Amino acid sequence: MRKIFASFLIILLLSTMAFCEEEKWLERKSTHFIVYFKLAPEDFIEDVIEAAEDYYQEITRDLGFTRYKYWLWEERAKIYIYNDADDYHNTTEKPEWASGHAIYEFKTIYTYPLAFGFFDTLLPHELGHIIFREFVGIKNRNIPLWLDEGVATYQEKTKRWGADSFIKKAIKNGKFISLEELTKIKDLISLDKDTVDLFYNESVSIVYFLISQHGRYNFMSLCRALRDGKDLDRAIDTSYTRFNNMQELNDAWYRYLSKR
Repeated sequence: MRKIFASFLIILLLSTMAFCEEEKWLERKSTHFIVYFKLAPEDFIEDVIEAAEDYYQEITRDLGFTRYKYWLWEERAKIYIYNDADDYHNTTEKPEWASGHAIYEFKTIYTYPLAFGFFDTLLPHELGHIIFREFVGIKNRNIPLWLDEGVATYQEKTKRWGADSFIKKAIKNGKFISLEELTKIKDLISLDKDTVDLFYNESVSIVYFLISQHGRYNFMSLCRALRDGKDLDRAIDTSYTRFNNMQELNDAWYRYLSKR
């Protein structure tokens, strides 16, 4: 009986070791990131590290957050690179259309080589979410969804620059969503595709308007006020002199769009 039990333990131990070996992650460290991978090409890993570092510097600079919470040593963000699409989808159980995802509270991004839009869309977008949420609070209920998604989408340059023309068509067709109505949107699940597209374009347009026309310092002040517990109207009032509440911001933004 003891021999049978000992044999069982040996088999169990060998199986566990084999599983751990199969699932073992290699890693590459940079100043602000740790990239984990198994069979992904080395040149792809180097491209990921270079792009992530560039986006980190750009996003913190654009948002004015460069003086807050550096990602160093044990605070570095993590990027997991699965072997391929099948490995990613089978392991994470994400839908087939997903090319990656992030868990913001753990500063962690998951993807795979050749994921569609990873370098231009997914990586900057998710890093934008992580950096923004780290500053204002992961579960801060004062943050409207449009601001969260607007900041993240702002990091995707093609969407940032193409949003205003999209919105002007919506204005012409009588489908423009006011800032007050936009702020009432808490999730996108029940919305149709056209409304979701308009939501994202309007969200990034407002963020672009605030940063480009009224400066990073005031935008950071807005984010800080929301972080400290002020509602949106009070945060706008304490951060800007040209508009004192949501309605006045909406009117100023609308005039800006009409002149472009």
